[in-house]
Amino acid sequence: MAIKAMVLERARSAKEAAGVLRTTPREQKDRALERMAELLVRKDAAILRANAIDLELGEEKGLSAAMLDRLKLDRERLEGIADALREITALEDPVGRVDRQWTRPNGMEISRVRIPIGVVGVIYESRPNVTADAAGLCLKSGNAALLRGGSEAINSNLALVEVLRTALSQAGLPESCVEMIPITDREAVLEMIRADGYLDLIVPRGGEELVRTVRENATVPVLSHDKGLTHMYIDAEHDPDMAVKLVHNAKCQRPGVCNALETLLVHAAAAKKTLPLIAEDLKAAGVELRGCVRTCSLIPGITRATDEDWDTEYLDLILAIRVVDSLDEAVEHIAAHSSGLSEAIVTTNEQAAERFLNAVDSAAVYWNASTRLTDGGVFGLGAEIGVSTAKIHARGPVGVEELTTYKYLVRGTGQCRE
Repeated sequence: MAIKAMVLERARSAKEAAGVLRTTPREQKDRALERMAELLVRKDAAILRANAIDLELGEEKGLSAAMLDRLKLDRERLEGIADALREITALEDPVGRVDRQWTRPNGMEISRVRIPIGVVGVIYESRPNVTADAAGLCLKSGNAALLRGGSEAINSNLALVEVLRTALSQAGLPESCVEMIPITDREAVLEMIRADGYLDLIVPRGGEELVRTVRENATVPVLSHDKGLTHMYIDAEHDPDMAVKLVHNAKCQRPGVCNALETLLVHAAAAKKTLPLIAEDLKAAGVELRGCVRTCSLIPGITRATDEDWDTEYLDLILAIRVVDSLDEAVEHIAAHSSGLSEAIVTTNEQAAERFLNAVDSAAVYWNASTRLTDGGVFGLGAEIGVSTAKIHARGPVGVEELTTYKYLVRGTGQCRE
């Protein structure tokens, strides 16, 4: 009961703040965002001390190198978080924008206007940058945020939230525009996702188990950020140098994130020439390769892939490789195994590229570009609260516009229903 009372108290505070934010002008929201960015850099010492504690505890728990990288903050990353907040500040405010406007034959004027969702609950795991990103995006879109980070980053998240709430206060807004659940007990998550009297939306950002738990137990509407089982297909006609570069970037640039490459599909006509080049590059980068029978015959000494590999999000320097006989076979494999987040084709054949772009049903589909580009900042949306694999309300990077809904404003002169 103590946990439930604590969660509901913070949810109630966030709901009260959402009522204030609903009519807060852009200028005041932007002042708060600018102050957040400024204080994150100015108070970096306290934040980095807290992060050092989390990193030390993570090493003691045996977290992988990829997980520790997701957890780590340094001066450069704090600058990046501050820059992301400044980018959000510069975005157009979607609140109050008129999407459509029309007049009915009886003279009634109707407008469809963007409004905040209300209180957005964000549940996430080891990446403390999500704390600032989520708070900033919610504030810009006029929403209060109730945050619950993972146990690995609890000290970092609490330090970040303290800074963000100070900035809100200095900008004349309630500190409760950003609330955080300060405990890591799983029961707090269950209470949070059932607080439908206070929360209007839940966004889970994390592993498959977290997302499944939220989906199965929530009474609050959920915007899913599912796993990122991402594919790249190398077509028969392609530039081998580009293929090596794109595979390397998609797999190695930051392997512990959702848009990193997990499965590589290669057309049989391209495999003999290009696969050894890719394998040589990836092995030099420390990537473990797991391949189908034909892949193993072309790259001796690698591990034979199992059926489970095609459905595994490694989040590590591991890559599954399959040789296929056609573009259609690649599309079929993606349809059977993808989580629907990001896929790419590498080809010089425009007709093949267009077929792939239209046939693959994922949130972001690329032609001759890395899947690592699936990101709100890269797309020009500012920071993102997540990458939605859902098809209803929001899909792909979730930025400020996706954190609004709409209502109809109707202006009449005495019209009645006949």
